[in-house]
Amino acid sequence: MGMRGDKRVDIGGAVVARYTSSGDKFEVLVKPTLAWDFRNGKELDIRDILVGYTIFEDALRGKRATDESIEKVFGKMDALEIAKQILLKGDIQLTTDQRRKMVEDKKKEIITYISQNAINPQTGLPHPPARIERALSEIKMTIDPWKNAEDQIKNIVKDLEPIIPIRLEKITLAVKLSGKLQAKAYQILIRNGTITKDEWTADGKWIALVEMAAGMQPKVVDQLQKLTKGQMEIKKI
Repeated sequence: MGMRGDKRVDIGGAVVARYTSSGDKFEVLVKPTLAWDFRNGKELDIRDILVGYTIFEDALRGKRATDESIEKVFGKMDALEIAKQILLKGDIQLTTDQRRKMVEDKKKEIITYISQNAINPQTGLPHPPARIERALSEIKMTIDPWKNAEDQIKNIVKDLEPIIPIRLEKITLAVKLSGKLQAKAYQILIRNGTITKDEWTADGKWIALVEMAAGMQPKVVDQLQKLTKGQMEIKKI
C-alpha cells in the first residue's frame, strides 16, 4: 500500500479524495476529471483514476495510513478496493478552478434538464435554454457539482417560479400511425419517454401511449411528423 514515512508529496494536477470514519482519516490521490466521471456513474477502472496506490492519512504530507487503522475500518480489502470506497464515500478536494468548471458544467446540465422537463404553464411549451439561464442569473442558486441534476431540480424550479412561469410536468401522448413505421417510431418514443401501452389495429395501424416530460413534446412531435410526413394522429390525454 505504499512506503512508510512522512515526506511532502508533489501532487501535480491530482486532487485528494478523503474519507473519515471513527476519527480515522484516509486519503488517496486521484485525477479530478476521471474521479468526477466515476462518481457520476461512469464505468471506469479505478487504476486509471488513481495517482499511485498509497492509502494516506495525510496525502499532502506524504503520511501513510497505518495498517491498524486501515484494517479497523476496511477489514481485509485490498488497496484498490479501499481506494474505490474512499472515492465513492468520501469528499474530493478540488482547486478553485476545478470546482468552478465543475459547477459550470453542472449548471449547463441543469439548464438542459429544466428545458426538457418543465413547461411554461401559460403556453404549455418548454422554456428555451437561454431564457432559463437568464432567470437562473436572477436567483441565488447553490449548485452542488457532485449531486445529480435531477436531485437539485425541484428546489431550483421553486426558486424560479417568481421569475418566470414554470412547472415541472409529465404528460401522456396517444400516437397512431402506419404499422410500417412502427419500428422507427418506437425508437423515437423510447428515447424520449416511456411507452405505457401499445397495440395494433385490424387495419395495420400501431397505437401507443407514451409518458414523457412535458418539455419533450415539441421534439417528439416534430420527429414523428418528419417520419410519417404528417400521416399520423397524435393527442395529449
